[in-house]
Order: sequence, then C-alpha cells, then structure tokens
Amino acid sequence: MDIKEIKEKMHSGEIYYPSGDELMEEQLSYVDKLYDFNNTRPTELSKREAMLKEMLAEMGEGCYIEPPFYSNWGGHHVHFGNNVYANFGLTMVDDTHIYVGDCTMFGPHCVIATAGHPIDPELRKEAYQFNMPVHIGKNCWLGAGVRVMPGVTIGDNSVIGAGSVVTKDIPPNVVAVGVPCKVLREINERDKEYYFKDRKIDYSAL
Repeated sequence: MDIKEIKEKMHSGEIYYPSGDELMEEQLSYVDKLYDFNNTRPTELSKREAMLKEMLAEMGEGCYIEPPFYSNWGGHHVHFGNNVYANFGLTMVDDTHIYVGDCTMFGPHCVIATAGHPIDPELRKEAYQFNMPVHIGKNCWLGAGVRVMPGVTIGDNSVIGAGSVVTKDIPPNVVAVGVPCKVLREINERDKEYYFKDRKIDYSAL
C-alpha cells in the first residue's frame, strides 16, 4: 500500500497498518518541529506563537500552548479556533483530525486521542489501528487530566471535570464528570452567582 492509500485510510475510520519509510519520514519531520517548540525558552512567546502557526493545521488568534506539548503528528492534524489555551502536558494523538472551538481551555495533562486498536488480539498484535476525529466545541473547559476518546464530540460551553474519561458525546451547556464521563447537570443561573461552592462572584471587582 502506498503512502496516499495509507493516508486516506488514516482519515476514513478504516482499519489500516501504519507503515512505510515515506510515512515515517513525514511524521518525524513534524515531530522534529514539536521537539524544537518544546525546547523554547519561557520568554520566547512570539517565537512559540509563530512555530504553532506553522505546526498546527489551523490556529486562530490569541492561542497559547504551554510546553511540553505532545502530539503524534506534531499538531499537523490539530485545528484550533481563536483564544484556545492549553496548560502543561497537553497530549493530542492526532493521527486524524482534532477540532477545538474558540475560547476552549485545557487543564494540565489532558489527553485527546483519535487513534484506537482492534480488540481482537491477532489484529492488535500486528499493530493495526483506526482513527476517529474528535470535535470539542467553543468555550469548553476540560479540567486537569481529562481523557477524550476517539470519535467523541463535546458541545459548546460544557465543562468536563478533572480526571474524567470521555467515551461518549457530551451535549452543550452541561457539567459532566466521571469514569466514564456522564452529564452531572446543566449549567444554570446559579453559576452566574457562584464560582466555587458557596463563593459568590463579585462582578464589581471584575
């Protein structure tokens, strides 16, 4: 199978075998750029931004990823809207496309995975895999250590609690937590008054 056929299968959801020198050379060229990004100095903010614009498939204005950032394809299949923020240790298994909407935030050590392997032991032993795209909406917040599995969609404005493992789609405008992640409640009027337990929001100080 030539590289064109393999890359078509990468983005089709079909099972395929990720092999070949040409594919590996291309992937390593992107990972090399990621290595350089992760070794920038904290004061090199403009350099980091320029590098991300080159590395990612799409990146809007005002985005920031705190190194270290990990990605199978160096972010080559990652699409960011505007003002996306990622804290330390974001991992994006971007063997196919990952879409992130405007103003979404990632806490430390989140993992967004598009790649999976067959459950069948014989196929898995041969290193076959499949990829399903992930869609994360606008203005979402994923807490520390969230894991998002292949093929998942998270709706706009939703909050995913720290440590959750998201195996199924999450609707917009909800708080969802757990392993596996489930909707806890809808975002409501109380959230306009309280920001943490019984602590009220002082809008005059904002």
